[in-house]
Amino acid sequence: MRGRDWPAYPVARRASELIHPRFLYELGQRDGRPDSPHRPDIADIEEMIDAAFWASLRREEGYVPTISAAFLDPDRTSDPLRFEEPLPFAPDALAKLAPAVERPGVHLGVWRRSGELQMWGTVTRIPKHCFVLEVTSPGLLVVKESRGEETDKFLNVAVLEGDLIKVLSEGALNLPDCLPLVQSMLGFGLSTSPTDDLNVLLQLAVSMRRHGRGGSLLVVPSTNDTWRECIVPPIRYSVSPPYLGLPDLLGGGPEIQGPRWKNALRRTIDAIAGLTAVDGATVMSDSYQVIAFGAKIGRHQEGTRVEKVVVSEPVVGSVAEVVHPMQLGGTRHLSAAQFAQDQPDAMALVASQDGRFTVFAWSPCEQMVHARRIEALLR
Repeated sequence: MRGRDWPAYPVARRASELIHPRFLYELGQRDGRPDSPHRPDIADIEEMIDAAFWASLRREEGYVPTISAAFLDPDRTSDPLRFEEPLPFAPDALAKLAPAVERPGVHLGVWRRSGELQMWGTVTRIPKHCFVLEVTSPGLLVVKESRGEETDKFLNVAVLEGDLIKVLSEGALNLPDCLPLVQSMLGFGLSTSPTDDLNVLLQLAVSMRRHGRGGSLLVVPSTNDTWRECIVPPIRYSVSPPYLGLPDLLGGGPEIQGPRWKNALRRTIDAIAGLTAVDGATVMSDSYQVIAFGAKIGRHQEGTRVEKVVVSEPVVGSVAEVVHPMQLGGTRHLSAAQFAQDQPDAMALVASQDGRFTVFAWSPCEQMVHARRIEALLR
């Protein structure tokens, strides 16, 4: 890089080596996907991570930079805003341009020209499989893969925080007993429809995490009420009739999935996630009907006390281990694990105040509750 005036970020090289294979799309190399005209090489990824990390530690007029940068050839990009003179991809320039791309859906366009990484403009339409690097807070970077211009969804590939590298595992679903809804939460390779379980549950999880108060969401079968046997009566806030905001929106069909529909979906998800900030658990059916909130979880009268759970994270190199549920957090995690043990057809989603997010569900193969830490998916 020319005129470099910042130190090397030691993690950048190792991270780029781990991340680069996820962006190889030559025919037959990854699931028969076609080659991408915007594919970065290891050096591109390393330099972007290096400069973005140091930009994240700077302040511009007192503000912490939040940045989204996409590796894109400007000559093969739809409707870009192009600068007359490209700028070097450097921490100071990144921090100054951050206010222009801090809103969702706007990205800095980055490409290598004459051996130098340059910021050539901004873009709002990202092609499928594009490499996207986000600066979300000081020292915290998220590498994402675009799911295509027809959707504003991205798949997290890696999370870098200080000297910690977490590369999301594509084999995370190789468990024969994963509940369909848990599979949707992990989501690798599933549909990109904005109405599928992946998007709805992940958006709920993101919104629960965003309010920062911690909370629990119980997802229960719509075919029975056995979950009530594990709730201490009376339920503080029952919803009657059940709130149908999500089912009504999701049942509208693809013809109405425009900007107004997406805004309505986002508002409805935020409203439901807001209920989880109230002390106690929110109860929602697997068809997304909101039944209650502020519910206190109790042990089933015929159940045994939960003493251990399997905990795992969908991260390359992560090893599952058996722990007492209190090691995952406080009473909220303990009660969620108890509920998942007593109600094997349900699951419990728990957001911690410190940003951790755990999905509890019964595992028939392991014959115990499996706690899956998924905050790396929600950055």
